This record gives sequence, C-alpha cells and structure tokens, in this order.
Amino acid sequence: MMKKLLFTFTTCLLSISTVFAHYLWVETNPTGILGQPQEVRVYFGEYTYGVIEDTEGTAFAKMKDFSLWVVDATGKKTLLNTTAKEDHFIATFTPQSEGVYTVTLDNDKIDVIDYTQYDFGIFKTHYHSVATIQVGDANDSSIANNKKGLSIKKLSAEKGKVVLQVFYKNEVLPKAEVSIFVADQWSKKMETDEKGMLKLDLPWDTQYVLEVNKKEEVPGKYKEVPYEFIWHCVTYHFNQ
Repeated sequence: MMKKLLFTFTTCLLSISTVFAHYLWVETNPTGILGQPQEVRVYFGEYTYGVIEDTEGTAFAKMKDFSLWVVDATGKKTLLNTTAKEDHFIATFTPQSEGVYTVTLDNDKIDVIDYTQYDFGIFKTHYHSVATIQVGDANDSSIANNKKGLSIKKLSAEKGKVVLQVFYKNEVLPKAEVSIFVADQWSKKMETDEKGMLKLDLPWDTQYVLEVNKKEEVPGKYKEVPYEFIWHCVTYHFNQ
C-alpha cells in the first residue's frame, strides 16, 4: 500500500553518490505544550536509507561543532545545550508562550574536504537544519534567518499540505532544487518558484526530510587550508 502511494506521488530514487549524501537534520515533536519540556534531537546520516551515525563514530565526530537554537514567535533566540546519546544529540527547552517555534542548527566549522577524486573539488561545508513546533492555536509562519547560507521557512501547513520558502543569505532563492526524502529509499526532486516558494501535497502520514544544496563559488581558507568553494546544505524535518 505504501509503495502505491509513493508511486502516485511520482517519487524516484535519489541519484546522488553516497559520498555526498550524508547530512545533519533535527527532529522534534511538531506539537508542543506550554510549560512542558520539549525534546530536540540532532542526527547525522541518510534518513531515506535508515543510516544514522553513532555520535562517537568518525563520521559524526567531524560534525560535532554545531550550535543549536530555538526561536520563539517573537524572534527571541535561545541557545540550547546538547548531550550526546548513542546515535544523536539531545536538548530540551520549555515553551513559555504560544506560536510557532523554530529550531535551527548551524555548523560552518567543518574541516576542508578534498573530493577531487570524485570530480567534486576541494570545499568547505556549511550545514543548516530546521524543525518547527506548534504551541497553541496561533498558526504563525516559522522564522528563517541564516545570513551566511541557506534556510527554509514554513509559511503555512494543514492536513496533507505544506507551503515552504527557501532563502539564501536571507534573500529568496528562486528555482532551487529541493530533494524530498521519506523512508524505504524513496525520494523526489522539485523546484521552488520565482519567489523561492514550494507547495507540497503530502498524501500519507510519515516523516519527511527536505534538503537543498548550493555551491558558493568563492575560494578561501579555513584553518589555513585553502578551498575552492563553499558547499551549503539545509535540511528541514517535519511530520505529516
């Protein structure tokens, strides 16, 4: 039954090489309650393939220098402290007002990678990840703020539908390719419109991870190691 639904959604297998497919993403309950602790989890791997790296493993060790924040509906930003578990980092916060809370992860403190053997070049990576939490009935949009790279904003959501907008350095990003991942090795590619917007129909109840990538063709140095460009990646995890 799931496969039939996926075919109606015109999904296709992701065609990117697995050496580039790992990414960071943030998971949390999409609904919060005033005055009650809200759990936030950070993962590194490939969601659609069920690959989740151990926090003490070599792969995740290179990604640990991230910052995790929660932003309330008024724009108040709070840094979250994280604790390492077996295959994720965990943090908690307690909502104090109603509205949409935006959880953001940012990490541009990653060593330069040389992928010339894969014809990809030498680059510095900048990861950004987003998740949203609805507290109470106020149906606000989420907050997108990443002046150095990519971000994703939730404009509206209802049963079976979501409207998103993609930004690059806080400017809308038109015609951006968006990869949509679900479980069981299925994915779909779509494109934002001229206003950076993407309207998704969500025909089944499951978890989704969206990913957008962009090359910034500006060379530089990080920790005295030269790179040819910056590879930006943003992910957005949500439940239907």
